[in-house]
Amino acid sequence: MPIRATIMLADSAQAVGGKLYILGGGWNMVNGPVASAIAVLFNVSWDLGNTRHTWRLELVDSDNQPVRVPQPEGEPQPIYVAGEFEVGRPEGYPQGAELVSPLAVQLGPLPLAPGRYVWRLLIDGEEPTDAERAVFTVVPPPAPSDTV
Repeated sequence: MPIRATIMLADSAQAVGGKLYILGGGWNMVNGPVASAIAVLFNVSWDLGNTRHTWRLELVDSDNQPVRVPQPEGEPQPIYVAGEFEVGRPEGYPQGAELVSPLAVQLGPLPLAPGRYVWRLLIDGEEPTDAERAVFTVVPPPAPSDTV
């Protein structure tokens, strides 16, 4: 595919000056709602530079069904984040070389039940055939200890 992506879960992430700054990256298990981040590095083929692309990260469960959260009014809504990116071809950059574009998404605590979850990435409305996914498990909080 002309656009590839590397995805990582982290405690915090920022995309600044063409680089990703990641704190507490690489986890795949939490116990309870915690703030987190998704760090993505898009690798774009030369011929797709200077072209606007869309991205969407969708949270799905172990059955590949959208995770929905209750709303104060109305139907539960799926959890997703979306946006656009465009990576330019800098002057003097070698023709044919891959271009990179970082993305960091900061998330608040999500009210998820124990189970396995996946952040699925769509680029221009499609999931890449070799797409990476950010898979994680929510485990029950530890039982309180009776000993003092």
